[in-house]
Amino acid sequence: MNNKENQRKVALGFSTLMISAVSAVAVLAVYMLLVSFTSLPKLKTGVAAILVYAVGMIVFAFISKPKIDLETKESELHPLLGEIMLSSMAKIQTPAFITDVESGRIIWYNGAASDALSASGKLKGAAVDDVLESDGEDDAGFSRARCGEEIFSVKRSDIEAGEKKYTLYSLINVTELEESKNIIESRDLIVAYVMVDNLDELLRHEQEEYRVAAAGTEAILRSWATEAEGILKEYQSDRYIFLFEAEKFDSFAEKKFDILDKIREVRVGTGSIPITVSIGVGNVDGSFSDKEKAAQTALEMALQRGGDQVVVKNRDGSQSIYGGKTKTIQKKAKVRARIIANELLMHISEASNVIVMAHKRPDFDAIGSCLGIARLAMFCGVPVNIVTDFSFGGIEKCLERIRKEPEYRGVLVDREEAMDLVSPDTLLIITDVNNYKVFEEPHLAESCSKIIIIDHHRKTAEFPKEPLISYIEPSASAACELVCEMLELVLPEELLLKTEADIMFAGILLDTNQFRKNTGTRTFSTALYLRDRGADISAVQEFFKTSLDDYERENKFRSNVTVYRDVTAISVAKGVGDSDDTIPASRAADKLLELDGIKASFVLIQIGDAIHISARSVGTINVQLILEQLQGGGHFDAAGAQIKGATTDEVVKLLKEAIDRYLDENAVEQK
Repeated sequence: MNNKENQRKVALGFSTLMISAVSAVAVLAVYMLLVSFTSLPKLKTGVAAILVYAVGMIVFAFISKPKIDLETKESELHPLLGEIMLSSMAKIQTPAFITDVESGRIIWYNGAASDALSASGKLKGAAVDDVLESDGEDDAGFSRARCGEEIFSVKRSDIEAGEKKYTLYSLINVTELEESKNIIESRDLIVAYVMVDNLDELLRHEQEEYRVAAAGTEAILRSWATEAEGILKEYQSDRYIFLFEAEKFDSFAEKKFDILDKIREVRVGTGSIPITVSIGVGNVDGSFSDKEKAAQTALEMALQRGGDQVVVKNRDGSQSIYGGKTKTIQKKAKVRARIIANELLMHISEASNVIVMAHKRPDFDAIGSCLGIARLAMFCGVPVNIVTDFSFGGIEKCLERIRKEPEYRGVLVDREEAMDLVSPDTLLIITDVNNYKVFEEPHLAESCSKIIIIDHHRKTAEFPKEPLISYIEPSASAACELVCEMLELVLPEELLLKTEADIMFAGILLDTNQFRKNTGTRTFSTALYLRDRGADISAVQEFFKTSLDDYERENKFRSNVTVYRDVTAISVAKGVGDSDDTIPASRAADKLLELDGIKASFVLIQIGDAIHISARSVGTINVQLILEQLQGGGHFDAAGAQIKGATTDEVVKLLKEAIDRYLDENAVEQK
């Protein structure tokens, strides 16, 4: 008998002794209590001792017996438990099978698995991938798989038996659950806002036709809602809320929301100008409040992009855009300008200082709108600075005029100086741009907590940081037009300097191509305001005179012109240019529109490691939608893009593909 066995017996004997003693003491204590509190006769001491000992031994035997039985039968228990578990797994209704980890093949399965996975054929010896097709994860984080038409939630458990390793798969059939979920999602309601863009503006002088056009527009919208089995309610003049089931959305998207085309068929007067609508759709998860907010945000985006389009906020956080075929009609009312002007003055007055900037390689419109905002800050008595690129030659004449004004000493700063001016209460106002990537200094926008954006370009994406004010009006001819409208409403006339009026007038002339495009009554009203404030046409024209160097630069864009798809012209400058080529490139794009039959022009030049594209249109082709496919943006008839990491030939190919997609989807625009 070895030492371990002896130690076990000694320990067992000691335990027996201790339990006996404790039991005896316990029984004796019980006996004494009975004698003390009852009428039982007292027993003699010897008899009592024998009785206590006997009872203690019985108690000990009763307590220790199960332990002794368990120890003696432990070796027999494992096989028994294995048989019980295997028998239970074979009989349960949950599909289960076991695979050998080394081979990855099924070595055992129960009857429920045989029935559930019958579509896959023979199970034993089959690989798991041949039986189950992976289908991602469910909401609980379990793997999901398919077998035929059935969907399963899969739980894996690793098992070790000796040196062998196995995997137990247990399956739960969730096919009906998924079908129910899809039904619930398809029956889920989507919220949309619908707004007639230009009915009031177009019919201002056509009063007799207002009711006819309005009734025709509403009839088309209600027919659309009826076909979709949805609810359309007008909550304000020419504004509607539309509720429809989620299952209808795919049909709308497949037809590219052709409701836009149907509304566009409603014409005013002679039929030359179409009615358009903007629609914001909140196709998101969450409460009705969440859906309504998403739809409202989408509608604002559609309006800031120029209207006549549908913007959809999707469940995955992305957005989809449909439409945008017509040019924005200028609005005559200045109600919004008055509201924005008051809000702007309030935020300026609360700021410790104001920083104003526009886009990279600023033009007259950028500098002019910055000067207008700076004048408002000076009017409020708040320190102001304008961030600009002094090395850019295109605005050299403007900067010379500004530096001569005593009030602007120290106002113009470069990017590095501007970063040093940022404080917690600094207000950053960005003009003539809403694309974060082409801000004069993007890091400045990241550093400032208070931002206001004033622009006339169509909005292309959400801002990384929510602005205090987002005044984006694509119907305006220029950013200077928007700023001048606010100046006219709140600034005493004697405070605007002649230099400021000249440069803002130049900005409007530049963006309207000398009043030849994208003009309206508000444009000429703004020009009249600037003329009254001292703008001198002859002085303004000095800004537009071309140097011999710029004239020669323009020639490089005229030697390599290709007419594509009969209605577009593409010019590619040879060699690598510099930043001074951007203005000649835009002028060359304007010149190409003078070619017979050309409705859109695109000028390409390599500057540094990027290919720059300047695009122009006569107003029938939306060059913004074309260049948005190349991550660019701008106006309906004037846009731009910068593409890095590609050669000129590769960019030309991408541009032609974008033109093809646009013209194929909007064939009417080629007529």
